[in-house]
Amino acid sequence: MANQDLLLVFDETVTRAGVDGWMRHLESSGAPTQMYRLGTSHVLPVSDSDAIRAAGPDLPAPTRQVPRGNEAWLGRREVRPAGTEVSLGPTTIGDGSVAVIAGPCAVETPEQMMATASAVAEHGAAGLRGGVFKPRTSPHSFQGLKWNGLDLLVEARERTGLPFVTEVVEPEHVKRLSEVVDGFQIGARNMQNFALLTAVGQSGLPVVLKRGFGCTVEETLAAGEYLLLEGNDQVVLCERGIRTFEPSARFTLDLTAVALWKQRTHLPVMVDPSHSGGRPELVEPLSLAAIAAGADALLIDVHVQPEQALCDGNQALRPAQFAGLMGCLAGVAAGLGRRVSGGA
Repeated sequence: MANQDLLLVFDETVTRAGVDGWMRHLESSGAPTQMYRLGTSHVLPVSDSDAIRAAGPDLPAPTRQVPRGNEAWLGRREVRPAGTEVSLGPTTIGDGSVAVIAGPCAVETPEQMMATASAVAEHGAAGLRGGVFKPRTSPHSFQGLKWNGLDLLVEARERTGLPFVTEVVEPEHVKRLSEVVDGFQIGARNMQNFALLTAVGQSGLPVVLKRGFGCTVEETLAAGEYLLLEGNDQVVLCERGIRTFEPSARFTLDLTAVALWKQRTHLPVMVDPSHSGGRPELVEPLSLAAIAAGADALLIDVHVQPEQALCDGNQALRPAQFAGLMGCLAGVAAGLGRRVSGGA
């Protein structure tokens, strides 16, 4: 094999001492390298394949060797062919099941949050969503309850047992939020906020990374790489619709991106049918299509009184509609040899 950039991947069965031995060998061979941690795995980029062949029998064999390829190489499917599982509290995303994370777009009042959380838990959601910091297009729009809203999410988790994700908008907020949240959401407008990506990656907590509505498939993978570079492999890519010429829906759900990400990356893939369709009647068909395309999870807006919602009420499902959706999802998932994870 001619010299080329390779990745030596060592899974958790290889000790850190074994990886350090490889580092010393490569450096002594004149091929200095850097070690990257990927969850419980380690990855060494090597530009000299001769140094690999010269390794002695005392060095542990790499789990696999992978051509480095494009710039977003830590997330490549070949690095972890079996895929990555993300643990959101007791919920697993990426194990072959379909995880549904549901709740209001924004936390508004104690009554609204507790009633919605109870409803989605009753109907089988595996996790809870709710925004307390809301970056809005207009500065006059509701910006969220901020830290007071976080207290309501914690209470909802205590009542229902559901883990929750909430959006983070400032790197300075990460440390305080990480003390209580089960997972972060990075919104579409912040997908390329690289300081925020780095800070969230350093937290080690699960991250739902939403694709920017004007960003490409590869740009989204590159954004995910910022999180992976911090050693955090608990990353879920989220397709939430892109802006196109078509005005009949809020955004255009790009199922091609779902299929491509499932082929190109080991990270789980989530779909947000609520923001993409923008109307309740589109949530069910888009959800079913997403599951058929291979999505590991869905992120769905549910509100007990959407007509009174302070944020995105036009797209939220009522609890009864959510119950109907969960029944349909169970049937489609079973037909695909999968199951819907969660409660009832």
